[in-house]
Amino acid sequence: MTMIPSLFNSTIPSCACSAASFSYPDLFGAEFLSLETKFVANYSTSIHTGLYTNHGAVTVSNVNFCNITVTYTHPGQNDSVHVQVWLPSDTWNGRLQHIGGAGWQAGLHTAGLMGMMASVGEGYATVGTDAGLGSDVYPTNWALLSEGNVNLYLLQNLATVSLNDASVIAKSLATSFYKTAPKYSYFSGCSQGGRQGLQLAQRYPDAYDGIAASAPAINWNQFVMQDLWPLFLMDQMGVYPPACELDAITDAALNACDGLDGIVDGVINDPDSCNFDPASLIGTTINCTTLGSDLVISTEAVDLVQKIWDGAKRSDNSTIWYGPSKGASLTGSITDIAIVPTTCASNGTCTRGSFEIAEDWAKLFVLKNSSASTINISHEEFDRIAHLSAQMYESIIGTRDPDLSEFRARGGKLVGYHGTTDTIIPTRGSTHYYDAVTAVDADVHDFYRLFLAPGVNHCFGGNGAYPAGTFDAMREWVENGIAPETLAATSLDSTPTFERALCPYPKKQVYDGVGNATAGEGFTCM
Repeated sequence: MTMIPSLFNSTIPSCACSAASFSYPDLFGAEFLSLETKFVANYSTSIHTGLYTNHGAVTVSNVNFCNITVTYTHPGQNDSVHVQVWLPSDTWNGRLQHIGGAGWQAGLHTAGLMGMMASVGEGYATVGTDAGLGSDVYPTNWALLSEGNVNLYLLQNLATVSLNDASVIAKSLATSFYKTAPKYSYFSGCSQGGRQGLQLAQRYPDAYDGIAASAPAINWNQFVMQDLWPLFLMDQMGVYPPACELDAITDAALNACDGLDGIVDGVINDPDSCNFDPASLIGTTINCTTLGSDLVISTEAVDLVQKIWDGAKRSDNSTIWYGPSKGASLTGSITDIAIVPTTCASNGTCTRGSFEIAEDWAKLFVLKNSSASTINISHEEFDRIAHLSAQMYESIIGTRDPDLSEFRARGGKLVGYHGTTDTIIPTRGSTHYYDAVTAVDADVHDFYRLFLAPGVNHCFGGNGAYPAGTFDAMREWVENGIAPETLAATSLDSTPTFERALCPYPKKQVYDGVGNATAGEGFTCM
């Protein structure tokens, strides 16, 4: 748990945590419906690193805070948005932190609430929003007003509007409670939360002083087609490999390229340098635990994996979006969803599974038909869905505007990491965006830094080293003007654990072959 210098040294009595103590915030375009308060005393818990991304694990001890729930609507839109603001009464550090969402949820979900608890445990006034979506994990219940008619208001809430709303509401309530405004206000998120962070920098540059946005789901309306691509390929090819066959190909790529940096540590340090050809495995016999028998790696399975690595393609072979890096698990893990899901019967027959985020996007938002199916569609239909997705939703949830000049001008700082073995949101989407920002502002490094995390999965997990100090590095940059030249990172899932100093893109780690690699020595960013 990080010791954060406090900027506020007063204690607020519990009696101040009453609805009568607060007025509704001044939020243009909103009508407030209710404001409820509850004082929470002596709350203690432990929060795992994966539930508080951009941070490390936190032990919360005897925290006292005022839990405020505000409900409001945007008149004419028939929505009901809930925002929770948690205000520590005797440990406030003078700052505000907004905890972002994940998947289809804007923030007030299980992991988000755990992140909020860690945040308030560290002394932050903390805010989260449900964007009017409630607790639904999937959009099935809200995506369509009726068949053929997308609920664009709620999608817009998730994508943009609720983010600035939450900032305005939280700052107003914190100022009322403490009788002074937060000295600094921050946003932290990964995945959907990472996209939210970049959306704030692009569209609401005054909302936060600093943003930690990692593994961001930017280019949403394009990259989601890459998540649908493996399912489409399996149907097209009539090939549904068991997990063991896919894992054998992935493991072979890892074994071939792990040592290219001079260290064998279970991580491909620079995936772009990995030229492993999976065709070398065709005809190799492996022991398949999935089937409980030996299996010969097939030409079809190798072709499938190569096409997934190459990224989603149109029928004319032009690229729609980037694929995952070699060495990234295609069959999932504790922290990652399988992007090539198959289920096998005892007789060895395998069928395809599903990837709900991608399939729901195609059915509900692009085709606008809850009965539509993406199973066994033609390549021409895949092209059509990809085109419509890019065309219809760019301004709503594309989140790829490279002009961050307003955010920069008001002194904002932006820091994020992206794991190179992230299969859900391929890493090259982040580098593509950073390159686009660089093309607009050659001095982007002065306010925005992206760090690639070799071997880290989606947001956390994997064989690589996780940068638990991402948020604190951003905060240090905002408050003290000290820009992060590297991000300290520690492996979570590897034995023995090892240290690394992650490099700001486009620099990469280069090992001198001499230093103690386990301790992170001997590396230079070049």
